[in-house]
Amino acid sequence: MNLDHDGLEAIIPRAVDEVGGPTILATLTVIAALLPMAFVSGLMGPYMSPIPINASIGMVISLAIAFIVTPWLALKLIKQEAHGAHATSDNKLLALFRARLTPFLRGSEGKGARRKLWLGIGVAILLSVALPMVKLVILKMLPFDNKSEFQIIVDMPVGTPLEKTAQVLSEMGTAVAQVPEVTDYQAYAGTAAPINFNGLVRQDYLRSGPEVGDLQVNLLDKHDRDRKSHEIAQAIRPAVEAIARKHGADVKVVEVPPGPPVMSPIVAEIYGPDYDAQIQVAKQVRSVFEKTKGIVAIDDTVEDDAQRFVLRVLQNKAAVAGVAQKDIVAAMKMGLSGENVTPIHGSGAKYEIPVRITLPPERQSGLDDLLKLTVRGNDGNLVPLSELIEVMPSAREKTIYHKDLLPVVFVVGDTGGKLDSPLYGLFEMRGALKDKPLAQGGTLSEYFIHQPADPYTGFSLKWDGEWQVTYETFRDMGLAYAVGLMLIYILVVAQFKSYLTPLVIMAPIPLTIIGVMPGHALLGAQFTATSMIGMIALAGIIVRNSILLVDFINEQAAAGMDFQEAVIQAGATRAKPIVLTGLAAMLGAFFILDDPIFSGLAVSLIFGIFVSTLLTLVVIPVLYYAANYRKHSSPKAGVSS
Repeated sequence: MNLDHDGLEAIIPRAVDEVGGPTILATLTVIAALLPMAFVSGLMGPYMSPIPINASIGMVISLAIAFIVTPWLALKLIKQEAHGAHATSDNKLLALFRARLTPFLRGSEGKGARRKLWLGIGVAILLSVALPMVKLVILKMLPFDNKSEFQIIVDMPVGTPLEKTAQVLSEMGTAVAQVPEVTDYQAYAGTAAPINFNGLVRQDYLRSGPEVGDLQVNLLDKHDRDRKSHEIAQAIRPAVEAIARKHGADVKVVEVPPGPPVMSPIVAEIYGPDYDAQIQVAKQVRSVFEKTKGIVAIDDTVEDDAQRFVLRVLQNKAAVAGVAQKDIVAAMKMGLSGENVTPIHGSGAKYEIPVRITLPPERQSGLDDLLKLTVRGNDGNLVPLSELIEVMPSAREKTIYHKDLLPVVFVVGDTGGKLDSPLYGLFEMRGALKDKPLAQGGTLSEYFIHQPADPYTGFSLKWDGEWQVTYETFRDMGLAYAVGLMLIYILVVAQFKSYLTPLVIMAPIPLTIIGVMPGHALLGAQFTATSMIGMIALAGIIVRNSILLVDFINEQAAAGMDFQEAVIQAGATRAKPIVLTGLAAMLGAFFILDDPIFSGLAVSLIFGIFVSTLLTLVVIPVLYYAANYRKHSSPKAGVSS
């Protein structure tokens, strides 16, 4: 039959009323799942708070549109036509659900089929959870961004002349320039590069001295190259590390930004009762770093032994020679750092040009040439400095680092190669370090979350770096997830006046893992904090589908329909809107699939919605039937079948 305009005006309000209650509840459950993320603290707090706030506002606005705008548009745009084709389509869908669901229903007779279904789902969940353990899915705090620059930080042995550092930087620059994506680079010898993310977080901007150097490497725009900046940095690392080994230097290839704001992706903090002994323990820990495959950019905060010369004026000899102490100091200063003796005023120069006297750079590295300088005594004779100065060799003092007022030695490293996550490198090394016997006596205690309460009772190792930020972020997100689930449960209890029904409705939430983890493995994507955001959002989306199904079953059963038939009808009737809304969400996620940071969120939504939606259309009707079919049985009807 055809529907005229008046017929649509009568049907649309009833249609809105039919889905109004479950739609409002489903919207609130999505908000309840997302909103607790706004209270996540720590590093990810500022990044995550806009997502739940904006998404919740968007859900409220979309609810208003669904109740006001959509019915009005339906009235204006839906064509008045026969619905025979739609009825045929619905009949096919009903036949499909009847054939697929009936074996799992049939009262007690379907128990065996239901057990097999639960077993299959349980195995699928366990296999999905095992993917990170077998390293088919890599867990990481934040993915690498695709930037147009990266840094190479060089630390030469202590006491290396500035010219030597500049030479090494030049060699590395020549190697870097061979990479086709590199446009140019800047070398900074004896000082740090202009302050950037690394300078702020790792305090690299404080580095100075003749033995330190930076290379700032600039790349083509990301639209003009095929490789990402992370791939380029990984490809360059072996060449610069070979140059560094040749000159005895430590080198780090650091991306901008390199991930969470930490000193290094892997940090081992060494505590103990004696700082010199802490240094020796740190050397043992560093040796484990160096022996572990895939650990690169290894360094520590232990400064190399370096000789220091104290020059003391022999005052008795200086007095006999008639040389003032200030003249000796002035001569040494002139030889080492130079002295401006007179200005030159050029006709074309705006400012005066100083004339500076100093030793040539190649003669400033040793004391012999300095001590050959002479000063004039009172009798007019020239006296060499070697006769007036005593050279006293000593050791250069070393920096003592502290964290929370406790003396600490840091050992740092990064990961390279296939497993680009510091977590795997950390847990691979801890097997060799846990309870490690020490030459200083005792064993090395291990801490993950906090510093040792009393570091002076023995030597201990505290893991820090990206691990600490990862733990704090996923801890807070897990708490937000738990709070969201509690809010969803309370909302569903209030709606259905039952404590069991909410458990049935929320049962498909674990099904999201069956899509999320295999999806990451299929695309080779890392499971990051943004992936976790997607999983939290999925909890609300899947519960929404469950509410629509359960509400329809209750309505049909209350109208007198056989319970088993109501379950089948619910799947067939609600399948189209559930699938279409799922496809809409998946389509929206496709637009951020190639984003370096939010690709994990897209993968979670696309695969999680796809798999969990298909499973929910089967699991929820069957589970709700299994939980309630006895209540709907009667002596007249027998067991629903």
